[in-house]
Amino acid sequence: MGQTAKDVQAQENSGAAEVTRVAFQGERGAFGDEAVRSYFGRHLPSTAEAIPYRAFSDVFRAVAAGEVDYGLVPVENSQAGSINDVYDLLRQHDLFVIGEIGHPVNHCLLALPGQKIGDIKRVISHPQALAQSDIFLRELGAEIVATYDTAGSAKMVREEQLQGVAAVAGAGAAELYELDILARGIQTIKDNFTRFIALGREPAPRRAGQAKTMLVMATAHQPGSLNNCLAFLASNQINLLKLESRPSRQRAWEYVFYLDLEGHREDPAVRSALADLASHTTFCKVLGSFERSI
Repeated sequence: MGQTAKDVQAQENSGAAEVTRVAFQGERGAFGDEAVRSYFGRHLPSTAEAIPYRAFSDVFRAVAAGEVDYGLVPVENSQAGSINDVYDLLRQHDLFVIGEIGHPVNHCLLALPGQKIGDIKRVISHPQALAQSDIFLRELGAEIVATYDTAGSAKMVREEQLQGVAAVAGAGAAELYELDILARGIQTIKDNFTRFIALGREPAPRRAGQAKTMLVMATAHQPGSLNNCLAFLASNQINLLKLESRPSRQRAWEYVFYLDLEGHREDPAVRSALADLASHTTFCKVLGSFERSI
Protein backbone atom coordinates (compact mmCIF):
# COMPACT_ATOMS: atom_id res chain seq x y z
CA MET A 1 0.00 0.00 0.00
CA GLY A 2 1.20 3.54 -0.72
CA GLN A 3 1.78 6.15 1.93
CA THR A 4 -1.12 8.30 2.96
CA ALA A 5 -0.86 12.02 3.62
CA LYS A 6 -1.16 11.17 7.29
CA ASP A 7 1.83 8.80 7.07
CA VAL A 8 3.94 11.45 5.34
CA GLN A 9 3.00 14.05 7.92
CA ALA A 10 3.88 11.65 10.73
CA GLN A 11 7.33 11.06 9.21
CA GLU A 12 7.92 14.78 8.81
CA ASN A 13 7.00 15.34 12.46
CA SER A 14 8.97 12.37 13.80
CA GLY A 15 11.95 14.54 14.59
CA ALA A 16 9.91 16.83 16.81
CA ALA A 17 9.20 15.98 20.44
CA GLU A 18 5.69 14.60 20.88
CA VAL A 19 3.51 16.52 23.35
CA THR A 20 0.62 14.98 25.26
CA ARG A 21 -2.03 17.43 26.45
CA VAL A 22 -3.40 16.77 29.95
CA ALA A 23 -6.26 18.72 31.53
CA PHE A 24 -6.33 19.64 35.21
CA GLN A 25 -8.55 21.84 37.37
CA GLY A 26 -7.16 25.18 38.50
CA GLU A 27 -4.49 27.63 37.49
CA ARG A 28 -0.86 26.98 36.62
CA GLY A 29 1.08 26.33 39.78
CA ALA A 30 -1.79 24.38 41.39
CA PHE A 31 -1.16 20.98 42.96
CA GLY A 32 -3.00 19.45 39.99
CA ASP A 33 -0.43 21.06 37.69
CA GLU A 34 2.37 19.50 39.77
CA ALA A 35 0.63 16.10 39.79
CA VAL A 36 0.27 16.10 36.00
CA ARG A 37 4.01 16.48 35.55
CA SER A 38 4.75 13.91 38.25
CA TYR A 39 2.36 11.21 37.00
CA PHE A 40 2.64 11.60 33.26
CA GLY A 41 6.36 12.26 33.45
CA ARG A 42 6.72 8.67 34.67
CA HIS A 43 4.13 7.05 32.41
CA LEU A 44 4.61 8.73 29.04
CA PRO A 45 7.49 8.62 26.54
CA SER A 46 6.41 12.11 25.44
CA THR A 47 6.30 15.51 27.09
CA ALA A 48 3.14 16.25 29.08
CA GLU A 49 1.65 19.73 28.69
CA ALA A 50 -0.65 20.59 31.58
CA ILE A 51 -3.75 22.49 30.38
CA PRO A 52 -5.69 24.40 33.08
CA TYR A 53 -9.50 24.33 33.27
CA ARG A 54 -11.63 26.20 35.76
CA ALA A 55 -13.91 23.39 36.99
CA PHE A 56 -13.75 19.60 37.38
CA SER A 57 -16.66 19.32 34.95
CA ASP A 58 -14.59 21.20 32.36
CA VAL A 59 -11.79 18.65 32.70
CA PHE A 60 -14.16 15.73 32.10
CA ARG A 61 -15.77 17.49 29.16
CA ALA A 62 -12.39 18.32 27.60
CA VAL A 63 -11.24 14.70 27.76
CA ALA A 64 -14.56 13.36 26.44
CA ALA A 65 -14.58 15.87 23.56
CA GLY A 66 -10.99 15.15 22.54
CA GLU A 67 -9.74 18.65 23.35
CA VAL A 68 -6.96 16.99 25.36
CA ASP A 69 -5.46 13.52 25.48
CA TYR A 70 -5.98 12.84 29.19
CA GLY A 71 -7.19 14.42 32.39
CA LEU A 72 -6.02 14.32 36.00
CA VAL A 73 -8.42 15.09 38.85
CA PRO A 74 -8.27 14.74 42.65
CA VAL A 75 -10.61 12.14 44.10
CA GLU A 76 -9.71 12.19 47.81
CA ASN A 77 -7.41 13.76 50.36
CA SER A 78 -5.79 11.93 53.26
CA GLN A 79 -7.14 14.52 55.70
CA ALA A 80 -10.28 16.08 54.21
CA GLY A 81 -11.67 12.93 52.59
CA SER A 82 -13.46 12.37 49.30
CA ILE A 83 -14.10 15.01 46.65
CA ASN A 84 -17.77 14.41 45.93
CA ASP A 85 -18.01 16.42 42.72
CA VAL A 86 -15.44 14.17 41.06
CA TYR A 87 -17.24 10.99 42.11
CA ASP A 88 -20.48 12.31 40.62
CA LEU A 89 -18.72 13.20 37.36
CA LEU A 90 -17.24 9.71 37.06
CA ARG A 91 -20.77 8.34 36.75
CA GLN A 92 -21.92 11.02 34.33
CA HIS A 93 -19.16 10.56 31.73
CA ASP A 94 -18.09 7.55 29.67
CA LEU A 95 -14.41 7.86 30.53
CA PHE A 96 -11.97 5.35 32.00
CA VAL A 97 -9.79 5.66 35.08
CA ILE A 98 -6.36 4.66 33.77
CA GLY A 99 -4.09 5.34 36.74
CA GLU A 100 -3.57 7.03 40.09
CA ILE A 101 -0.97 8.97 42.03
CA GLY A 102 -0.65 10.05 45.65
CA HIS A 103 0.73 13.59 45.48
CA PRO A 104 2.10 15.35 48.59
CA VAL A 105 0.25 18.56 49.42
CA ASN A 106 2.23 21.07 51.48
CA HIS A 107 0.30 24.28 51.97
CA CYS A 108 1.93 27.68 52.41
CA LEU A 109 0.58 31.09 53.33
CA LEU A 110 1.43 33.47 50.46
CA ALA A 111 1.20 37.26 50.30
CA LEU A 112 2.56 40.23 48.38
CA PRO A 113 6.23 41.06 48.98
CA GLY A 114 6.68 43.17 52.10
CA GLN A 115 3.57 41.88 53.85
CA LYS A 116 3.99 40.33 57.31
CA ILE A 117 1.82 37.67 58.91
CA GLY A 118 0.38 40.25 61.31
CA ASP A 119 -0.89 42.27 58.33
CA ILE A 120 -3.15 39.47 57.09
CA LYS A 121 -6.86 40.11 57.63
CA ARG A 122 -8.27 37.74 55.01
CA VAL A 123 -7.19 34.33 53.65
CA ILE A 124 -8.44 32.95 50.34
CA SER A 125 -8.11 29.51 48.79
CA HIS A 126 -9.94 26.40 47.57
CA PRO A 127 -12.29 24.95 50.23
CA GLN A 128 -10.23 21.74 50.44
CA ALA A 129 -7.02 23.68 51.15
CA LEU A 130 -8.79 25.76 53.79
CA ALA A 131 -10.16 22.63 55.44
CA GLN A 132 -6.75 20.98 55.42
CA SER A 133 -5.22 24.03 57.14
CA ASP A 134 -8.05 24.63 59.62
CA ILE A 135 -6.06 24.74 62.87
CA PHE A 136 -3.45 27.19 61.57
CA LEU A 137 -6.14 29.44 60.10
CA ARG A 138 -8.21 29.48 63.28
CA GLU A 139 -5.17 30.58 65.24
CA LEU A 140 -4.42 33.24 62.63
CA GLY A 141 -7.86 34.77 63.26
CA ALA A 142 -8.31 36.16 59.75
CA GLU A 143 -11.48 36.12 57.66
CA ILE A 144 -11.64 32.92 55.57
CA VAL A 145 -12.99 33.16 52.03
CA ALA A 146 -13.35 30.15 49.70
CA THR A 147 -12.35 30.48 46.06
CA TYR A 148 -12.17 28.03 43.15
CA ASP A 149 -8.44 27.18 43.29
CA THR A 150 -5.26 27.36 45.38
CA ALA A 151 -2.95 28.74 42.70
CA GLY A 152 -5.83 30.82 41.37
CA SER A 153 -6.01 32.55 44.75
CA ALA A 154 -2.28 33.28 44.60
CA LYS A 155 -2.73 34.68 41.11
CA MET A 156 -5.57 36.88 42.37
CA VAL A 157 -3.43 38.29 45.18
CA ARG A 158 -0.70 39.21 42.68
CA GLU A 159 -2.85 40.55 39.83
CA GLU A 160 -5.17 42.57 42.07
CA GLN A 161 -2.35 43.65 44.41
CA LEU A 162 -4.39 42.64 47.45
CA GLN A 163 -2.95 44.16 50.60
CA GLY A 164 -3.77 42.36 53.85
CA VAL A 165 -4.86 39.26 51.93
CA ALA A 166 -3.02 35.94 51.83
CA ALA A 167 -3.57 32.81 49.74
CA VAL A 168 -3.15 29.20 50.79
CA ALA A 169 -1.26 27.46 47.99
CA GLY A 170 1.93 25.59 47.23
CA ALA A 171 5.48 26.91 47.14
CA GLY A 172 5.44 26.54 43.36
CA ALA A 173 2.62 29.09 43.15
CA ALA A 174 4.65 31.52 45.25
CA GLU A 175 7.50 31.33 42.77
CA LEU A 176 5.24 31.51 39.72
CA TYR A 177 3.28 34.55 40.94
CA GLU A 178 6.20 36.22 42.77
CA LEU A 179 4.72 36.13 46.26
CA ASP A 180 6.40 35.85 49.65
CA ILE A 181 5.92 32.72 51.76
CA LEU A 182 4.82 33.85 55.22
CA ALA A 183 4.45 30.31 56.61
CA ARG A 184 5.21 26.84 55.28
CA GLY A 185 3.60 23.49 55.95
CA ILE A 186 0.47 24.95 57.50
CA GLN A 187 -1.69 21.86 56.84
CA THR A 188 -3.06 20.31 60.04
CA ILE A 189 -1.75 16.83 59.22
CA LYS A 190 1.83 17.15 58.04
CA ASP A 191 1.80 13.96 55.95
CA ASN A 192 -0.91 15.37 53.70
CA PHE A 193 -1.55 13.62 50.38
CA THR A 194 -4.13 13.97 47.65
CA ARG A 195 -4.99 11.00 45.49
CA PHE A 196 -5.36 11.98 41.84
CA ILE A 197 -6.82 9.72 39.17
CA ALA A 198 -5.94 9.86 35.49
CA LEU A 199 -8.77 9.87 32.94
CA GLY A 200 -8.71 8.59 29.37
CA ARG A 201 -11.07 7.72 26.55
CA GLU A 202 -9.74 4.15 26.35
CA PRO A 203 -9.02 1.58 29.09
CA ALA A 204 -5.48 1.33 30.42
CA PRO A 205 -3.38 -1.56 29.05
CA ARG A 206 -2.76 -4.40 31.48
CA ARG A 207 0.59 -4.04 33.24
CA ALA A 208 2.60 -6.40 35.42
CA GLY A 209 2.33 -5.97 39.16
CA GLN A 210 -0.49 -5.09 41.53
CA ALA A 211 -3.68 -3.70 40.06
CA LYS A 212 -6.74 -1.87 41.31
CA THR A 213 -10.27 -1.76 39.90
CA MET A 214 -12.78 1.05 40.42
CA LEU A 215 -16.49 0.49 39.83
CA VAL A 216 -19.82 2.14 40.54
CA MET A 217 -23.03 0.22 41.27
CA ALA A 218 -26.58 0.63 42.52
CA THR A 219 -28.43 -1.98 44.52
CA ALA A 220 -32.10 -2.70 45.11
CA HIS A 221 -33.56 -0.46 47.81
CA GLN A 222 -34.25 -3.27 50.26
CA PRO A 223 -32.63 -4.76 53.39
CA GLY A 224 -29.39 -6.69 52.85
CA SER A 225 -28.84 -5.68 49.20
CA LEU A 226 -25.46 -4.03 49.73
CA ASN A 227 -24.32 -6.72 52.16
CA ASN A 228 -25.16 -9.43 49.63
CA CYS A 229 -23.10 -7.66 46.96
CA LEU A 230 -20.11 -7.25 49.26
CA ALA A 231 -20.33 -10.96 50.11
CA PHE A 232 -19.45 -11.75 46.48
CA LEU A 233 -16.12 -9.97 46.98
CA ALA A 234 -15.40 -11.89 50.18
CA SER A 235 -16.29 -15.24 48.62
CA ASN A 236 -13.82 -14.54 45.81
CA GLN A 237 -11.10 -13.47 48.29
CA ILE A 238 -11.07 -9.91 46.92
CA ASN A 239 -9.93 -7.13 49.23
CA LEU A 240 -12.23 -4.10 49.32
CA LEU A 241 -10.01 -1.01 49.51
CA LYS A 242 -12.68 1.70 49.63
CA LEU A 243 -16.46 2.08 49.68
CA GLU A 244 -18.05 5.45 48.97
CA SER A 245 -21.76 6.30 48.70
CA ARG A 246 -23.34 9.18 46.79
CA PRO A 247 -27.00 10.16 46.23
CA SER A 248 -28.45 8.52 43.13
CA ARG A 249 -30.02 11.84 41.99
CA GLN A 250 -32.99 9.85 40.72
CA ARG A 251 -34.94 9.13 43.91
CA ALA A 252 -34.68 10.67 47.36
CA TRP A 253 -32.66 8.65 49.88
CA GLU A 254 -31.38 6.16 47.34
CA TYR A 255 -27.66 5.85 46.71
CA VAL A 256 -25.00 4.57 44.34
CA PHE A 257 -21.81 3.01 45.64
CA TYR A 258 -18.25 3.47 44.42
CA LEU A 259 -15.84 0.62 45.18
CA ASP A 260 -12.06 0.28 44.93
CA LEU A 261 -10.98 -3.36 44.73
CA GLU A 262 -7.65 -5.13 44.69
CA GLY A 263 -7.03 -6.84 41.38
CA HIS A 264 -7.67 -6.36 37.67
CA ARG A 265 -10.98 -6.92 35.91
CA GLU A 266 -9.27 -9.61 33.81
CA ASP A 267 -8.22 -11.61 36.90
CA PRO A 268 -10.39 -14.74 37.28
CA ALA A 269 -11.50 -13.85 40.82
CA VAL A 270 -12.43 -10.28 39.90
CA ARG A 271 -14.13 -11.44 36.70
CA SER A 272 -16.22 -13.92 38.71
CA ALA A 273 -17.19 -11.29 41.30
CA LEU A 274 -18.16 -8.80 38.58
CA ALA A 275 -20.42 -11.41 36.95
CA ASP A 276 -22.14 -11.99 40.29
CA LEU A 277 -22.53 -8.26 40.87
CA ALA A 278 -24.02 -7.74 37.41
CA SER A 279 -26.83 -10.15 38.23
CA HIS A 280 -27.53 -8.76 41.71
CA THR A 281 -27.37 -4.98 41.14
CA THR A 282 -29.65 -2.59 39.31
CA PHE A 283 -26.60 -0.91 37.75
CA CYS A 284 -22.91 -1.86 37.68
CA LYS A 285 -20.14 -0.18 35.69
CA VAL A 286 -16.39 -0.74 35.82
CA LEU A 287 -14.71 2.66 35.79
CA GLY A 288 -11.26 1.23 35.15
CA SER A 289 -8.57 -1.28 36.06
CA PHE A 290 -5.06 0.11 36.36
CA GLU A 291 -1.68 -0.19 38.04
CA ARG A 292 -2.03 0.23 41.78
CA SER A 293 0.27 2.81 43.37
CA ILE A 294 -1.62 3.58 46.59
